[in-house]
Amino acid sequence: MEQVDIREARDDELDAAAAVIASAYEQYRPAIPVDAWEGYQRDMMDVRGRLASSKLLVAAGAAKVLGCVTYFPAASESWPAGGAYIRLLAVAPIGRGLGLGRRLTEACVERARAAGISYIGLHTTSLMEVARAMYERMGFVRLPEADFHPTPQMTVMAYRLDL
Repeated sequence: MEQVDIREARDDELDAAAAVIASAYEQYRPAIPVDAWEGYQRDMMDVRGRLASSKLLVAAGAAKVLGCVTYFPAASESWPAGGAYIRLLAVAPIGRGLGLGRRLTEACVERARAAGISYIGLHTTSLMEVARAMYERMGFVRLPEADFHPTPQMTVMAYRLDL
């Protein structure tokens, strides 16, 4: 396997990162109502729209982007002050099993620690079993008071890692 670096995305990699997100999250489409999926997909694909308040980190080899995550150095108003937030961790199907999701998450943790941030928050769902298990192994703990429900059938679960 070629060397894969974790770094900030270059402008010429933004479309590739959006494609990685689309391919990684496609498996969840059948479990999400069509109208909710369409809005979620538009939001997921808008990597450029998040850049004013975040950094897009990529797992990139010589040939392509294999994964990405959006790192917000300041958590949104729905989280307690003093934290960072990560969103849309995605690894392309061809990059799975290489530890890229963990490496991308660790890169966010390192950035937050270096900036003196007290915690990192994230949201995930019960559908995302592999990601949830990884977050829990890394020390993230459930924060049910920050959960939300985009549809009556779905709970988006909050996790937090104190730094």
